[in-house]
Amino acid sequence: MARTGHTIRRRTAVAIGQRSDTRTVKPGTAGFGARLRYAFDNSMARGTSALIGWLFLITVLLVLLFAVVDLVFGLREEDLGFWAEAFQSLMHALDPGTVAGDTGTWQFLVTMLVLTIAGLFVVSALIGVISAGIDNKIADLRRGRSLVLETDHTIVLGWSSAIFTVVGELAIANESRRRPVVVVMADRDKVEMEDELRAKVRDLRGTRIVCRSGSPSDIDDLAVVRPAAARAVVVLSPDGPVGSEAAGVDADSEVIKTLLALRAADKDGTGPRVVAQLRDPANLEVARLIGRDRPGQLALLDVRETVARLVVQTARQSGAAAVYRELFDFDGDEIYFHTQHPLREATYADALLHYEALTVIGVDGPEGVVLNPPAATVVGERSLVVVAEDDSVLAGAVRSTAVVDVAAFADQSPVPPQPDHTVVIGWNERAPIVVRELDAFAAPGATLTLVATYGDPVVPPTDKLAVTIARADTTRRGVLEEHLATPPDRVIVLCYADDLDPEAADAKTLITLLHVRDILGRAGNEAPVVSEMINDRNRELAQVADIDDVVVSGEIVSLVLTQLAEDARVEPVLRELLRAEGSEVYLRPSCSYVEEGREVTWATVVASASRRGETALGYASDALADEGAGFGVIVNPPKSESVVLGAGDRVVVLAEE
Repeated sequence: MARTGHTIRRRTAVAIGQRSDTRTVKPGTAGFGARLRYAFDNSMARGTSALIGWLFLITVLLVLLFAVVDLVFGLREEDLGFWAEAFQSLMHALDPGTVAGDTGTWQFLVTMLVLTIAGLFVVSALIGVISAGIDNKIADLRRGRSLVLETDHTIVLGWSSAIFTVVGELAIANESRRRPVVVVMADRDKVEMEDELRAKVRDLRGTRIVCRSGSPSDIDDLAVVRPAAARAVVVLSPDGPVGSEAAGVDADSEVIKTLLALRAADKDGTGPRVVAQLRDPANLEVARLIGRDRPGQLALLDVRETVARLVVQTARQSGAAAVYRELFDFDGDEIYFHTQHPLREATYADALLHYEALTVIGVDGPEGVVLNPPAATVVGERSLVVVAEDDSVLAGAVRSTAVVDVAAFADQSPVPPQPDHTVVIGWNERAPIVVRELDAFAAPGATLTLVATYGDPVVPPTDKLAVTIARADTTRRGVLEEHLATPPDRVIVLCYADDLDPEAADAKTLITLLHVRDILGRAGNEAPVVSEMINDRNRELAQVADIDDVVVSGEIVSLVLTQLAEDARVEPVLRELLRAEGSEVYLRPSCSYVEEGREVTWATVVASASRRGETALGYASDALADEGAGFGVIVNPPKSESVVLGAGDRVVVLAEE
């Protein structure tokens, strides 16, 4: 029994050893057939071109074989020669109908039939291979992985609701360029991106849109859009879920990773200008570290700060939203820098009246941008900051010949700021900044009432404002009537972007706006009502409801991003316009500048404002508002234009408080 067990163990060991030997292949022992199959497999793996090559080789072999057979065995009645016979064989292989016209012996007819059948297999396979190759190519194009062979193009990285405004504004800005191109890369389907852009940006004004699929933070994917050859890069913060700080952090982390990828692709520092938006101000300093050694190449936009400051600036006076929109977008008049000008020896007051269709608003020199400098400031070698219809008009800007009517100047002094009452309805992450900015502009003794349904209203310390906080349902009319009983000087409605999804937040804002406007209207109060909307489509609904000023969060950020992408020098100008320090936009009564009802040139109004240390940008008229112009605001009118400003009309100026 023991010997039997020993025998079994021994046989098992031998079997195992034999099996192990069969699995061991020594180097160089592979047979010719295995090597041939391996080479064939490798060639087939090369794709459509290799398959077509093999079919071509098979066709050539078939044609030559049957041509030789016909000649050697004399199957054809007449002797055509080798090349003619080969051509006839080729026709039989490619065209099955050729066999129908054959005559001769049955051996010849059978041979040609066999060749035709073999040719059918080859042609069928060829059609299948070509069809599959075309399908694969279309799939590749759909995936958007082909290299972008463009230069001087603008790249938009990432996808959010802001992209439609950004692309639309870039299309307007590119009207003066030759064959402009905007390249969009996002981690989405290429065809879907193209369809959405085509549906929501209807007028591209000659700009060509190229979409590519890929991750903007992946260096290999980023190489597809060739950022080194681009003119500018816009990095969008992706849309994310609302309701938590983590959403902003995650969105900003994607932006920072994309900035790092752009930095890695631009090793020598000669790359394009990069503009990026960040949702959380805490991430600004980290993002600035990426471009710390390349000044001027990276511009960062703080979404919270920008929107909050614009809300406050707009709330301080009705119609300001139209002024800012006119300055920030490319449809109309916008901000440019005029470097080649003949005003080196002129003062700022002279520069204000020099150009017919340009409005000078400041100077830019080594000390930086200064808006509305003192009238006696000599321009010198500094550039002029101007408002113009397009940068193409700067070189040939015409000098104004308008006459200034000094006798029409008015001597009414501006009314000093008085304590006022503000009502803020709603709460989100921008609300503390709104309160802080309101406090910066307020006169001592001013009051603020804050009413919110959601969130945790904790306001920052204030120096001038006395703040009252109430928790209540802001869509209830009784709640709104209670807190609007004391006539407010302005009302700000903030959306609940942190606690509700965008559509629900905008819906509550619209309901609140309707109640607020009706309550103020019944009380005869014409205080400006300013609100923010997440979705631009809801802004149009609000305007139908006769709301005064509506600030769209995503839209205004998109406009500023596009301005920065076109010219990085605009950044300090926009920052200066929106902060409390320095000169800001004001809409002041026209009677402070010229006599009411008197016909004067616009140059007269400009000269009168300059005498008071202010820069006139335009004017606002109720009559123009009735005709359909946005809030009746006209920016950058010609100096020789005749205007008659009456009671209720206002002059748009840059001035200090």
